Amino acid sequence: MKTKNIFAMLLSASVLSLTACNVATIDVDNTPYDLPVAPNTNPADGQVQMFTTTVEGHDLLHQTSAATVDGSTMAPTTIALDPSKRYQTMDGFGFAITYSSAYNLLKMSKENREALLKKIYSPTEGYGVSYARIAIGCSDFSSREYTLCDKKGIENFALQSDENDYIIPVLKEILTINPNLKIIAAPWTCPKWMKVSNLETLKPHDEWTDGHVNPMLYNEYAEYFVKFVQAMSGQGINIYAVSPQNEPLNKQNSASTYMPWEEEAEFVKILAGQFKKNNLKTQIYVYDHNYDYSKDASQDDYPIKVYNALGDNYEGSELVVGAAYHDYGGNNTELDDIHEKAPNKGLIFSETSIGTWNDGRNLSKRLMADMTNVALGTVNKNCKAVLVWNLMLDKSMGPNLDGGCQTCFGAIDIDESNYKTLSYNSHYYVICHLSSVVKPGAVRVGTSREPSNPNLIHSQFVNPDGTYAAILLNTGANSIDVTVSDGKKHFLVTVPTQSIISCIWK
Repeated sequence: MKTKNIFAMLLSASVLSLTACNVATIDVDNTPYDLPVAPNTNPADGQVQMFTTTVEGHDLLHQTSAATVDGSTMAPTTIALDPSKRYQTMDGFGFAITYSSAYNLLKMSKENREALLKKIYSPTEGYGVSYARIAIGCSDFSSREYTLCDKKGIENFALQSDENDYIIPVLKEILTINPNLKIIAAPWTCPKWMKVSNLETLKPHDEWTDGHVNPMLYNEYAEYFVKFVQAMSGQGINIYAVSPQNEPLNKQNSASTYMPWEEEAEFVKILAGQFKKNNLKTQIYVYDHNYDYSKDASQDDYPIKVYNALGDNYEGSELVVGAAYHDYGGNNTELDDIHEKAPNKGLIFSETSIGTWNDGRNLSKRLMADMTNVALGTVNKNCKAVLVWNLMLDKSMGPNLDGGCQTCFGAIDIDESNYKTLSYNSHYYVICHLSSVVKPGAVRVGTSREPSNPNLIHSQFVNPDGTYAAILLNTGANSIDVTVSDGKKHFLVTVPTQSIISCIWK
């Protein structure tokens, strides 16, 4: 079905047709890919803007608006915000911009790509997605296995084709749309000449997979990070944060380095000192792996062990701000445990994927689970950012590398036969629902009253501009009528069965 033939039927919808698998698709033909009307995420005074997505796909980020009512309410179904109960300050939400994502985006026509990126990232004409994750060197969604210094000697550091020809051009386009985009970066492997097979003999490990960073080269490896941040800065791209190692307990990835907590703690102290010495403000998130610590008891509470080993009195200590988590193992209740043990450190959720193993293209299977566990399940456990994996892959789940994930789907999938037909998956809707109403710098707040309905999951915020936001999730089989109140204004919203509604009001 051609988009241009049905615009008039779906002026408020961001999705135009559904496949049998319940995936939103659009053929942009030769017309610019954009909403017929840009989403309004900046409500006028006395107005609430709402975005609704249902698992059946009848509503997909469907926007409606209503007037708020002055005064408080005593309705028993009320979610009453209590701004005095303050939790974390939000950094934002986003996708990974891998080589594969950039490759597919750059295969689109310039006009269609710019319109798509505006819809996703623009704070005024789109959903305001505000965070991105990239690799330092290769990931399993790169053109090849490589680092930024494959020739021995840190003086040989240089950005490569994946960065120069793909990732950086896409990031520059996004930054033109949203100059405040935050970027976090992580290496999948250190340069092979820095690797050893064990710390006892320091035998060289000339493999992309597994191996340890030679502790005798920690200073050189920290300089590698410094050179990366500086090189990206030279391209006009600020690296907001890094983690020392993607999935440090995963030895089997297509490119990987094994870095248990004892080694990461030692390296992080040197890395923080190097950042400080070079006047870099880039933050450091430790760990960056699964909730279950790869079921290795010696690595349980990995971030806490790193914090304890580091102590407080070291150069650059203020840059070590928290820990990052993935969800390929374990349960997000681990976030509560880590927050309780280190309440002064932040948490972010930095990676999850959909794929063939979890019916990732079936919205009726994924929407509720991903919004419950990935989005609200991490935000309500003090995560200040939520990032999912590839922004865009092709319909054949690529390009990708052997040894990495060859069964992953993108948040958006593009048909490689024409590079214009797009399919939207659950991760696209989850991130856009969060971003549409929760602005960077928003503070998550508590409630003084809420309905006792186990099927209603919610989170609420006060944005920096004084607007309020609430995200409501109904996991049940019946619609739920909810009154939302900030104490001065309120409104009634009906949350359909198996749906998400994001609200922002002033």
